[in-house]
Amino acid sequence: MAIKYELIKECKQSGGRLGKLHTPHGIIETPIFMPVGTQATVKTMTPEELKEIKSQIILSNTYHLYLRPGHKLIERAGGLHRFMNWDGPILTDSGGFQVFSLGALRKITEEGVEFRSHLDGSKHFISPEKAVEIQNSLGSDILMVFDECAPFPADRQYVKNSLERTTRWAKRCKEAHKNTDRQALFGIIQGGMYGDLRKQSLNELIELDFPGYAVGGLSVGEPKPLMYEVLEYTTPFMPKHKPRYLMGVGSPDCLIEGVIRGIDMFDCVLPSRIGRNGTAMTSEGKIVIKNAVHTEAFQPLDPQCDCYTCKNYSRSYLRHLFKANEVLGLRLLTYHNLYFLLKLMDEVRQAIKEDRLLDYKNQFFRKYGYT
Repeated sequence: MAIKYELIKECKQSGGRLGKLHTPHGIIETPIFMPVGTQATVKTMTPEELKEIKSQIILSNTYHLYLRPGHKLIERAGGLHRFMNWDGPILTDSGGFQVFSLGALRKITEEGVEFRSHLDGSKHFISPEKAVEIQNSLGSDILMVFDECAPFPADRQYVKNSLERTTRWAKRCKEAHKNTDRQALFGIIQGGMYGDLRKQSLNELIELDFPGYAVGGLSVGEPKPLMYEVLEYTTPFMPKHKPRYLMGVGSPDCLIEGVIRGIDMFDCVLPSRIGRNGTAMTSEGKIVIKNAVHTEAFQPLDPQCDCYTCKNYSRSYLRHLFKANEVLGLRLLTYHNLYFLLKLMDEVRQAIKEDRLLDYKNQFFRKYGYT
């Protein structure tokens, strides 16, 4: 088996789980946030910097790497790890979310999805088998089944048909998966906002016995309380001794609330994207560095943070970089935001260890401005 999940402890205050995920490229301490390296790079960050901030695993995108530079080229280069010079674990998504986000540019059939490239308009077809073939070529430690991500809102019958197609596709993905000794294929639970459909999807996927399970189809526009509600009637039924992954979630409040509800793995472009746009996550809430109030603010971005950015540069200087359109500003805020979230997850793991996760949540939310 390519991976093994070791459940170490469950928090007495909440559903938080402390674990270790053993992969061919290293052990991951969970719960964990995964920085997103869509095109075989976490934007503005070098692999060495990702190691500095203690990133344990990164995510890359199947759809984008299939279109450019091509999965066969990456395979000839020695696989994704060697191609991007990252020797830690890598998770690749199936490309399903990106394909379904194309709207009018794609057509769904039982066989797969026909779509036009967002790059040049060329026509392509990805089936469940093709999605697995691409990921096998990339050589990621964890790959995802090809699923249909239903939009929000969506009517019940549409969601039911969608999840049943996802189950059929999951079976085809499992049959097509070749490198089971060094790559783990995760199933993706769908079912929209309907509790009974979520359970149907989960039960059908459990029968297929995947080494890990993701909760898909959330963070697609629904209110956060509804997302938490869906997790509450999904995670208790997920296999206890397998990793649980909530896809596409990365704000501090959602990470903490997700862990409280039993999630082990998260990913999102949020910290790097808002960093490139001039917004920083700090221990006392978000800061928009472009605002004039920071013109003569000579203190660090976050006095409570010990990252490279906060130890070396002032808010005033960072604002200057953004106003002058200097690339260094994007790099420094991205570095800080990713460090901030990875440190947050480190603190969450410590809180689970000490059975005080709800206390930690209340303290963090008060400081960050959520309550």
